[in-house]
Amino acid sequence: MIDINKKIAELNWNKEPRGLYEPIEYTLASGGKRLRPTLALTAAECIINGGLINGDAIEQAVPAALALEVFHNFTLLHDDVMDHADVRRGRATVHVKWNENTAILSGDQMLIEAYKLIAQVPSNKVQRTLEIFNEMATGICEGQQLDVDFEHMSQVSIDDYMRMIELKTSVLLANAMKIGGYIAGANESQQEALYQYGLHIGLAFQIQDDILDIISSDEELGKPVGSDRENKKSTYVSLLGVEKCVELVDELTEKATASLAAFDGDSQSLAELARSLAKRKN
Repeated sequence: MIDINKKIAELNWNKEPRGLYEPIEYTLASGGKRLRPTLALTAAECIINGGLINGDAIEQAVPAALALEVFHNFTLLHDDVMDHADVRRGRATVHVKWNENTAILSGDQMLIEAYKLIAQVPSNKVQRTLEIFNEMATGICEGQQLDVDFEHMSQVSIDDYMRMIELKTSVLLANAMKIGGYIAGANESQQEALYQYGLHIGLAFQIQDDILDIISSDEELGKPVGSDRENKKSTYVSLLGVEKCVELVDELTEKATASLAAFDGDSQSLAELARSLAKRKN
């Protein structure tokens, strides 16, 4: 597997004006799980191991994987401003370390940089990759708006909350899988299987985050625990309770793994990844 942290570190942010690019460098250097690019490259690797295309395809998927990580972090800069969050991954958020204007503008530039990376995908794959990427980006904005709307609602149904999380969180993971698989040569049924895997993993991932917001410490989580509760945000835990949420994580993980049947045993790395995500502690 390609070292995605090394690839991220190789991105050049030593540019002027420093007030625009230094916060981007700070954000991407703060770590994180690198889940989105890992999913994209793992999907590509799954297709390659299936013998559908030569091994160079995983290198061809790297720009898109990087674009997904840059895009994800762009959304975090803006989310932190909207949520008035002071800490992210154990460090001061950009709007706290610099200011809100910087966080917004550097976030905007990260979005541009993500599209510049998509443009580096092989020319015969760019158009479709861009279509998938744009559909994903629109879904995330729609999910964020629903999240904002829910803050002013006295009651949110489980179905409405699930739809919001599907858009805000899951579609990024689902489309990371789809993009990685597409670039590596996956057919339409395999792309859909990868998408469904990512969608279920994304829901499980968010529920696990909701659980951790209740049971973890600030140090373990990398940000203040109980922030959702303090902000009166609806979460799976507030709607269902911890015990039911734990059961739901297991169910979604099983559904994610079951969606890989189209790969005829060539998806062991994805099955292992699903199980590890379900058991994560932070």
